Amino acid sequence: MAKQPMLKFVQVERDMPEKRTAEVRKEDFGEIYSDYIAAKAEEQASRCSQCGVPYCQTHCPLHNNIPDWLHLTATGRLEEAYQLSQATNTFPEICGRICPQDRLCEGNCVIEQSGHGTVTIGAVEKYITDTAWDQGWVKPVSPSRERVESVGIIGAGPGGLAAADTLRQAGVQVTVYDRSDRAGGLLMYGIPGFKLEKDVVQRRNDLLADGGVTFELNCAIGEDISFSDLRAKHDAVIIATGVYKSRDLAMPGSGATGIEKAIDFLTVSNKKSFGDDVAEFNSGQMNAAGKRVVVIGGGDTAMDCVRTSIRQGATSVKCLYRRDRANMPGSQRETQNAEEEGVIFEWLSAPKGFTDDNGKVSGVMVQKMRLGQPDASGRQAPEVIEGADYIEEADLVIKALGFEPEDLPTLWDQPELPVTKWGTIKAAFNSGATEMDSVYAVGDIVRGASLVVWAIKDGRDCAEAIIASLNAAQAVAAE
Repeated sequence: MAKQPMLKFVQVERDMPEKRTAEVRKEDFGEIYSDYIAAKAEEQASRCSQCGVPYCQTHCPLHNNIPDWLHLTATGRLEEAYQLSQATNTFPEICGRICPQDRLCEGNCVIEQSGHGTVTIGAVEKYITDTAWDQGWVKPVSPSRERVESVGIIGAGPGGLAAADTLRQAGVQVTVYDRSDRAGGLLMYGIPGFKLEKDVVQRRNDLLADGGVTFELNCAIGEDISFSDLRAKHDAVIIATGVYKSRDLAMPGSGATGIEKAIDFLTVSNKKSFGDDVAEFNSGQMNAAGKRVVVIGGGDTAMDCVRTSIRQGATSVKCLYRRDRANMPGSQRETQNAEEEGVIFEWLSAPKGFTDDNGKVSGVMVQKMRLGQPDASGRQAPEVIEGADYIEEADLVIKALGFEPEDLPTLWDQPELPVTKWGTIKAAFNSGATEMDSVYAVGDIVRGASLVVWAIKDGRDCAEAIIASLNAAQAVAAE
């Protein structure tokens, strides 16, 4: 009888790829985890219990066929594992790096629930696709036939790019419009290199271009081309702009210089890493070097900001969050990485204003909190502890408070564009269709600020809906 290649979770312990030491990794913006070697990837994949009801798969937004590609990896059939992985995920090597696996697939692993430590799904996923790139298995889209219909996609983030890939596989002509100078959206400019090195994103952009996707960069809708002209130019339009308007704090002293938005800080840092000449960095405005940095917020963006500040050479980095560690929205794994690198977390702490020295921020007025009764969301609501205020000295304050949608109906002169009371676009579940004819929307501009993996799902689903609509129209025309 052949030796059982799986269910080795009892004999084999969970073992993540080696992580560079904090002292070494905080000196650069390179990714902090090394790659698996083949034997280690096979070993860790073999820990999968091959569940009859795989909760890892059901809790993945893309419903990736995780147990099967783990089995293929464990048995050395890596090219087949890659083919199965990419069948449901447009960017598996990116999701393997940045998905919060501890909240999704790995967090719902059955062997984790039984005390054996979850399968390292994300690390194996990254290994499979990185190997596929190295071996030349990743090929540009080559549709069996070209179609005459075209789709314009506004936004070159993960949702827009996933839609572009799916549409090109069906032979649809695709043009992606983006106001930035590089495609990728937050993958390129919002997420730091220590979580996602930018050549990983760029090679996907290049692959899409090689597969026939046209990119119109430095192109702002409403300025360089009107939304109406875009609709007239294409058979369908997908809005995949994401949400980039930062939530703000209206409190005393908030007009002082040295108080910056997280997205601006991260974008400047990433541009500097590209070698761009960035005035805001060169002037010191968004350079943490030699400064006492305070980051306000507890999500993944806040984690990106504190860890970027460490690498820029801040003298101290503190993170203020109004709830406790157990109730923070960011990844626990990222919080641990930040602590290892020297970030100090001030839990149950919220800003109430800012102090300044001749108009330059000098500190954050902090009020201490305690957790009270649950609010409408079910989370314990923070309450102020009277008389426990203090001032946290700071030379640079970064607000990482989340994002809201821009006012697209006004920006694009499209008052009939349907939006919700939150400013997100109203779109049908699964298809992304809006009430405007042949106009669709996907990703964060529909959901609000969410995960990359959800944007990928939305982009793929929307593209499939558009292809079905084009096929139906073609069938009617042929009658």
